[in-house]
Amino acid sequence: MALEAYSDFIKVFFAIFVAMDAFGNLPILFMLTKKLSLKERNKSVNKAVVIATILLLIFLFFGTKILGYFGISFDSFKVAGGIILLILGLRIVLGLRIVEEGASKYEVATVPLATPMITGPAVLTLVILFVNEFGYLLTLSASLLNLLITWIVLRQTELLYKVFGRQGSDTIARIMGLVLTALAVEFIKQGWIGL
Repeated sequence: MALEAYSDFIKVFFAIFVAMDAFGNLPILFMLTKKLSLKERNKSVNKAVVIATILLLIFLFFGTKILGYFGISFDSFKVAGGIILLILGLRIVLGLRIVEEGASKYEVATVPLATPMITGPAVLTLVILFVNEFGYLLTLSASLLNLLITWIVLRQTELLYKVFGRQGSDTIARIMGLVLTALAVEFIKQGWIGL
């Protein structure tokens, strides 16, 4: 039983890790904050992670209730969520950086950093799906651990960007995108069977 719970945690943790894509987002954060001082960049990262955490917790605890309120069956949401994950996964694999182009219009910490980069549609979809499948505690633990890792990675943006470079970060992102795409297909298949 303990082994099964550990296996479930790894599955949930890794799926959310892939969706958050902290390493893949390094080039975007670096470009957006290269004119800021280290103190200003860290302040933006701290604020973004707090906002992302609040958003994630809202969807984690109330996402299923919101679906119920609108009369959306969980299998329908699984198909719809799978399609969103599929689009986002393909976007990452193909290297389409929509966020990077429009980011300068907004305050970096809120948009695009908190959402959609840290807690975007993919993460929010996964959180709702995993709460229904594995419960609140496991999903919450995996989510908070991912937010902590993302915070650490983004606080070390300059160092990590020098280590990986744009090409290295993009390579990691595309591998993550491929995993996310496969996960999306699995969700669509499961939801379709349930309908």
